[in-house]
Amino acid sequence: MPAKPCAIIFDFGGVLIHWDPRRVYRSLLESDAEIDAFFREVGFHEWNREQDRGRRTWADAVTGLAARFPHRRELIRAYDEQWEESIGGPIEGSVRILEGLHSSGHRLVGLSNWSPEKFRLTRPRYEMFGLFDEIIVSGEIGLLKPEREIFDLTLRTIGCRAFDCLFIDDHQPNIIAASALGFRTILFRSPEQLEEELRREGVL
Repeated sequence: MPAKPCAIIFDFGGVLIHWDPRRVYRSLLESDAEIDAFFREVGFHEWNREQDRGRRTWADAVTGLAARFPHRRELIRAYDEQWEESIGGPIEGSVRILEGLHSSGHRLVGLSNWSPEKFRLTRPRYEMFGLFDEIIVSGEIGLLKPEREIFDLTLRTIGCRAFDCLFIDDHQPNIIAASALGFRTILFRSPEQLEEELRREGVL
């Protein structure tokens, strides 16, 4: 059986909490296909990813993108103003697993790509964030997964070695990067799959 991890590191969006930016636009555009076309047109995902780096305010980000796509100004502004609609609540099965790990005395660390402005809105609304011993948010440190530097900083912060940590994320590039650095990893697909793999890892 593998040794008990020094820390179990969880991503948030897509693992513990439902997040989908399409939710903001389903009352504004007619279909997911139309939403995806808008996203491609304005480079939405790349733009939003830079928000997770935390080096510009939302006001500046909206102004900059709207200047490039003035005919989409209202849709761009809507994502900032109605951002909370992108959150669909906790992934209940995953939260139950998190609670079980906490009760068993495992050290829990959050490592998430998230805008600091938006995370400050979200954190007080979900008790599960209180189960973590440390939370590292990309936008608060100016680094993003899957960059090596964010994993190195995480290890320095928690005082663990990569091969002593178990890292859980739903985004394969993040898993590939962590595995290359020596982390034990689980690519999240569902709470049921996560529970099975945690049992295989000997932590449940």
